[in-house]
Amino acid sequence: MTNFDQQLAAKASLDKLRWIMARLRDPEQGCPWDLKQTFQSIVAHTIEEAYEVADAIEQGELTELKKELGDLLFQVIFYSHLAQEQKLFDLDDVIESICEKLIRRHPHVFGDKSLETDTEIKANWENEKAKERAQKHQNDLNNAPLSILADIPKNLPALSQAYKIQKRCSHVGFDWHDINDVFDKIVEEVEEVKAELQPSDQQAINQQALGEELGDLLFAVVNLCRHAKQDPETLLRQANKKFTKRFQDVEQQVRSSGREFNEHNIAQLEHYWQQAKRKEQQT
Repeated sequence: MTNFDQQLAAKASLDKLRWIMARLRDPEQGCPWDLKQTFQSIVAHTIEEAYEVADAIEQGELTELKKELGDLLFQVIFYSHLAQEQKLFDLDDVIESICEKLIRRHPHVFGDKSLETDTEIKANWENEKAKERAQKHQNDLNNAPLSILADIPKNLPALSQAYKIQKRCSHVGFDWHDINDVFDKIVEEVEEVKAELQPSDQQAINQQALGEELGDLLFAVVNLCRHAKQDPETLLRQANKKFTKRFQDVEQQVRSSGREFNEHNIAQLEHYWQQAKRKEQQT
């Protein structure tokens, strides 16, 4: 049996996955598609795989989750192999980095520091992350002051980015301490949106100003989610899923009526919607 056959028949393991990756990138015997890939070209695939992991969890499809986690793991292997080819780092370096970070960020588990409450643990975690950002800033030899909001990924979904911005600011005390203040801010933003939608003296709506106020309102609602200890990205995905299910039920009721959507008035469609909600509650 050749070495290739032995590797192919070997039990699945991290080493076998690394061998598969190396074979895919082999200049002579590899896959043409894999050989063309770069760090930049596979980013979209990585994001897609991460969302598929989240979707499998939300759908409760644990068998699919196993497969999706495998796809996500392969993305890590791919990046690590690309880096190894360029003599930047390899998978062992990636693993060493995360091991060091987890041990350092959990001194109450791996050291002698006492952290007992969630608040203490989260504060320590944020402090360690702040130290990491400061160290990275120093290594970059950049003389500009380091912002609290430095290196928040710009390609995060907007809700997640807003949540992360608010969380960073909260860590240094720039935050409401009473959730009623958060509600008041939302009411204030709603009134400002209303004002932009109702210009005086027959003026046209200022779309730029309206957009800014709507953005402020969304940002304030994200803040409410954070104070309620809820993740806004997850909440909106769940709301999208719920709406989709109900609307598809409405579609079915429309088809059963023998009429088209535009042959129904809004009251009739609302009746279908309420029926769809009642069906949910009964299941």
